Amino acid sequence: MRLILASASPRRRELLATLGCPFEVVPSGVAEALAAEPDPRRGAETLALAKAREVARREPDALVLGADTVVVLDGRPLGKPGSPAEARAFLRALAGRSHEVITAVALVEAGRETVESVRSRVRMRGYAEAEIEAYLATGEPYDKAGGYAVQGEGRRLVAEVEGCYTNVVGLPLSTTARLLASRGIPVRAPAAPPRAP
Repeated sequence: MRLILASASPRRRELLATLGCPFEVVPSGVAEALAAEPDPRRGAETLALAKAREVARREPDALVLGADTVVVLDGRPLGKPGSPAEARAFLRALAGRSHEVITAVALVEAGRETVESVRSRVRMRGYAEAEIEAYLATGEPYDKAGGYAVQGEGRRLVAEVEGCYTNVVGLPLSTTARLLASRGIPVRAPAAPPRAP
């Protein structure tokens, strides 16, 4: 069976490749906007399913994997910042505090749908305003939920990750491997990811 990743994210592509199963990349045309759901988990699941369904309509003979990641602070979802001012506001709000990262993973194949979400907790350092400005200057925050990348330069702002590290990067590997195996896709056991940034 053909496996398609419905995402243009290089991070998700790299993570999925570690499972050793062949796949194609067909980015979804669904807008990367926060779903209109009061519950961020349900919103992430709704968007992950929408992405997978949109590609599955174009590729009806494939198993399509969609995913969506959201950063949640005080119950409020933070998507990808649309401007330097928004990225700065996100990073100021996150400084010295803990927040949740939720990634939903959806599989769609010939009308059969599965979606699950994984939560991790991330504690940020109490970084200074100068560190925020230096990080903004890297350009990294702008296509990342919450405005930072735990696997990139943003790791310098992170004190601790509790739970699944690859979930925070954008694709929880253990959950993804289990879901794919349940659909008959042979996968390699995920390697142990780093526990700390």
